Order: sequence, then structure tokens, then C-alpha cells
Amino acid sequence: MPVMLKIFLSSHGSMASGMQSSLKILMGECENLTVFDAYLDESCVQDHLDAFYETVGPEDEVLLCSDLYGGSVNQAMFTYLDRPNTRLVSGVNMSFMMNVLSEDTLSDERLDEIIEESREYLRRVEPEVPADTAPAGSDDFF
Repeated sequence: MPVMLKIFLSSHGSMASGMQSSLKILMGECENLTVFDAYLDESCVQDHLDAFYETVGPEDEVLLCSDLYGGSVNQAMFTYLDRPNTRLVSGVNMSFMMNVLSEDTLSDERLDEIIEESREYLRRVEPEVPADTAPAGSDDFF
């Protein structure tokens, strides 16, 4: 069986499943993505991670993704970093998820590039219209 990148995304509340819903609209079905919304019921992150790892082959790459660095979900995932081929990224956004889901495998170098690229999508957006070209009353935002 070929090496596969398997991704586990978890968050406090429904952010993970919300991102999955958006990703499905933007990219189609993401079969290598597993999500868990923590603290919505009595189930725990560890149980879902254990079940996820049952689907991981010995050569597969694993990317654990959490919503908040240092948060309880991230701390639970941290305990799995001793597993083979496992990496953890916190503070993920849609740009990050779209990029990693587009990869079949993921080197450390490529992961670092994606993290840097994803930071570019977090920004304050303001209308910027040159004063000499904007017609009076222009409603165009971009």
C-alpha cells in the first residue's frame, strides 16, 4: 500500500467540523481528513486519536492539527508525537488546511513553507483606493 498523508483536525467546539464543511465545498471530499469537535459531549480527544491511529499504516505520514497552541486539545495531541511519522501544527486556518490537503506526502521543509504561506492569509483588510482614480461615491471594495 502506498504512503498516505493522514490528517487529524480537532478543535474546541465545532471549528473542526466547520472547517471540514468549508473544505468539502472548496475542494470536494477530503478522504484523508478526520475531524473531532472536542467538548461537545463526553467523548475525549484521546479516544478519537486512538481510533484514528488504528487506520494509520506503518509507513503513513500523520499530521495532527489543532486550533490553539497550548490549549487542551493541542496538549492531548502533543502526547502522540512519539508515534512514527507524526507531526503537530497548532493555530491552523483554511489556507493551511487547503494546502496540506493538496499534498500526497509532506516533508518538514514543505510543511514549514505551508505554515509561512498560511500566515500571509491572516491580515487586516481595508479598502485602498488611490485618491486620483476613485470616482465620487464609488462602492467598489476591491
